[in-house]
Amino acid sequence: MKALSSALTWTMIVLVVLVALPTLLVVRLFDRTPARARTGRVFRVMGSWVTSFNPAWHIEVGGVDPAALRHPYVVVSNHQSQADIPVVSRLPWEMKWVAKKELFDLPVMGWLMTLAGDIPVDRKDPASRGSVLLRAQRKLEQGTSVMFFAEGTRSRDGRVKAFHDGAFRLAIEAGVPVLPLALDGTMDALPKHGWQFSRADVRLDVLPPVSTEGLTEADVPALRDRVRQMIVGHVADWREVPAASADALVASRETGEDGAKSGTVAAQPTRPG
Repeated sequence: MKALSSALTWTMIVLVVLVALPTLLVVRLFDRTPARARTGRVFRVMGSWVTSFNPAWHIEVGGVDPAALRHPYVVVSNHQSQADIPVVSRLPWEMKWVAKKELFDLPVMGWLMTLAGDIPVDRKDPASRGSVLLRAQRKLEQGTSVMFFAEGTRSRDGRVKAFHDGAFRLAIEAGVPVLPLALDGTMDALPKHGWQFSRADVRLDVLPPVSTEGLTEADVPALRDRVRQMIVGHVADWREVPAASADALVASRETGEDGAKSGTVAAQPTRPG
């Protein structure tokens, strides 16, 4: 039954993707909004449909205040699975996603992301990271938020991993607040390397924005850690466990993993994947 339900859901996903391509082409043709915000918004809405016709998922979204999105944010979330993407797309505003270049190379899906104005990052080319931040800053200047999965890759055990610096450096340089998102339950919704959707209670909360006013590049680590602890604490509260139980850095220190995984992280933008 699970296999049949998953197959039907994937069929619906394929149909949505195929319908989305001509739809976005038409919308983009007439879209004169800054940063092609209307095209991107149509793409997010259609992407969020995946969460509506998937019977295995129960999703709760909280903390949404559309009025607060009158100016752009650097939006930062933890990352548990590819299911995060349609779940976050349920939020009622447009934002451009920083995503790994390999996704843009995919037929149809990559074309959709390009039409929507999302931003590719080449993980094999360190020079691309600077251009990513420049493109992201341009989107912010045009009044559109930018979305990062701050861990860079999906968590393998649901605990929040170390955050990279790129999103926080961007927020300080652009002079915009950071908007944290806390996600939980998506790892079970769509396991990595699996195709069958599992029953899952998924939660997404928009946390209070964090101001970057008066901050400089020297404040990047403190800003990063503050936002990360907000997300860790929120996930832990959902699970009714101590914050340390939701924190991958605490676990890595306890198991003696090296500093590359448990301490300072490189300054680089992040991406779904």
